[in-house]
Amino acid sequence: MRVMVFMKATEDSERGMDPTPETMAAFAAMDAFTEELVAAGVFVAAAGLKPSAEGRRIAFDGAARTVVEGPFADPGTLVAGFSIWEVRDMDEAVAWASRCPNPMPGPSEIEIRPFFEAADLAGFVTPDDLSTPRAGERGKLGLA
Repeated sequence: MRVMVFMKATEDSERGMDPTPETMAAFAAMDAFTEELVAAGVFVAAAGLKPSAEGRRIAFDGAARTVVEGPFADPGTLVAGFSIWEVRDMDEAVAWASRCPNPMPGPSEIEIRPFFEAADLAGFVTPDDLSTPRAGERGKLGLA
């Protein structure tokens, strides 16, 4: 099963990062952990995200679209980074996440969410659609 692992933002991460000794040590620890994931065949992809001040949200209401510029309130509800892992089950994902270095200075949180897989969508698509993977870039990470 594939899961997306969200590293939740904090007030500190929303302020941006400076190359302090603590930040550099945190990057080194996360890099070592990522190498463990790669060696175990779990790692699919990962990236950190810039603070929400550099982001935009698009609000939808029927045909109307409204662009909202960051920063966005309540950093604990924002995503600071993500990983995609291929694991046997949610228990394995939790075990790996429990070994992860603290992604932020101070208290922080990681959220794990499983991807929809082809079998989960059987009621929405035909058996032919399920048996024919998407070609090219679109099909690399699964259903899209």
